Amino acid sequence: MNQIRCDESPMKEQLKKHIQEISDALHHSLQIIDNENHCMLSDLEAIQERFRRVESIAASFYMQCYLSAFSIQYLDLSIAVDHLSKRRHGALIVIQRNDPIGEHLHNGIQVGAKVSYSLLESIFYPGNPLHDGAVFISYDQIVSAANVLPLSATIVENKKLGTRHRAAIGITERTDALALVVSEETGQTSFAYQGQLHPIIMSDIIV
Repeated sequence: MNQIRCDESPMKEQLKKHIQEISDALHHSLQIIDNENHCMLSDLEAIQERFRRVESIAASFYMQCYLSAFSIQYLDLSIAVDHLSKRRHGALIVIQRNDPIGEHLHNGIQVGAKVSYSLLESIFYPGNPLHDGAVFISYDQIVSAANVLPLSATIVENKKLGTRHRAAIGITERTDALALVVSEETGQTSFAYQGQLHPIIMSDIIV
């Protein structure tokens, strides 16, 4: 399997760099906090923006580690999600890891084809009969599409999250699967793992 070694990922060096910059900025703020002529509000806003950036890089880094170990078609998955995001085509892709997930899937249509970004993009093209539901991937195979997933049992009342996001969280609350989500409203990409949803930036992953 062409597993990407996390300790060799260039994103790890990006993380170190950004965390060091945040540390330096916080240290500078401590040094000048007694200076009444300096307002720290703009400094704090800049630090908050750096925190958001490092969080996104960290999410992309860990998604890469979690996913590449269980799918040799990692690059095709990443390209597909990137293209779907740019076109704002909603998508939900579930990648099986150690735990079997078949018992949690309902009403899916068998596909049985090798993972490719072109096939994934066609499945989620608006109007395609298979686009409304989750694609189930195991290793390098698209097993089925248009699957109905269980919604999260803990955040069903969160109206800020759409059905795709609640389903992504739901399947990862019940199994160790990883779920990729593309919002059709914003094009924002996220991944769910262990019941938590994390925003990602595909440009950090595809180089």
